[in-house]
Amino acid sequence: MEFLIKRLDTSCEKKNFDCGNDLLDNYLKRQAKQDVSRDLSACFVLVDRDKIVKGYYTLSASSVQREDFPEELQNRLPPGYLDLPTVLLGRLATDKSIQGQGYGGIMLLSALNKCLELSENLGTLAVIVDPVDSNAVRFYEKYGFIYLPGTGKMFIPMKTIRQLPL
Repeated sequence: MEFLIKRLDTSCEKKNFDCGNDLLDNYLKRQAKQDVSRDLSACFVLVDRDKIVKGYYTLSASSVQREDFPEELQNRLPPGYLDLPTVLLGRLATDKSIQGQGYGGIMLLSALNKCLELSENLGTLAVIVDPVDSNAVRFYEKYGFIYLPGTGKMFIPMKTIRQLPL
């Protein structure tokens, strides 16, 4: 089957999207379009030839407090930066019909590539994710994401992203 990753628009059929997580399903069906129109996030979808959404991810600007990062990273940064610029990969989900086939990884690499392109024009230290469960934690760890103790979040530095096969 042939897929395309594109921005969410009105041509995308999303009503039957089911990733197995109601929070992620409902966001795509009820909130994503509004967040995009309000400039709160960008939503990219994986669609098939019939423009049926089979996966999606969202990106938005964010920051993380300096003290939330590992001390080793903090020590390499100028002390005047209390909030560090990041990109939030807010949501990433694949429809049950394609789960386990590698499309989650393809979408993650697409998102990281967009973040890397952004970082060439806007200072961003890392990409942040907030995994929904332990399966998501393991998924992100495979790509080099590091847990931020006490926050529930994970991050991957831009320097690490530059080394990935995008």
